[in-house]
Amino acid sequence: MPDIPQHVKIDLQGVRARNLAAREIVSALSEAMPYIADLWLRLNAALADSPALVSELSRLTAELVKARRDRANLAAAGRATLKAARDADPDPLYYLRDELRAQGHLPPDDRGRS
Repeated sequence: MPDIPQHVKIDLQGVRARNLAAREIVSALSEAMPYIADLWLRLNAALADSPALVSELSRLTAELVKARRDRANLAAAGRATLKAARDADPDPLYYLRDELRAQGHLPPDDRGRS
């Protein structure tokens, strides 16, 4: 993920690699010690949760990155709108409308542009 928020300190590739290594160890040990097969199944089931958690964390991180980018773009549009109003621009709300359209919060304009 190229745009990971600064507070995310989890090495997702490392988590995946360690999970795979642990599953390989469990597999080898279950062959060597089949008399505790129930324990190996429970351990393997616990390890099976990690890939789903890593995927969900990746999805949520991407969603957070998008939300932060959208918020920053709206703040920039708001600042541009205020500056345009101070400069007596004939349409100071243009910047805000344009960004709201770009984020899908307004329908396309009269010319069909989004």
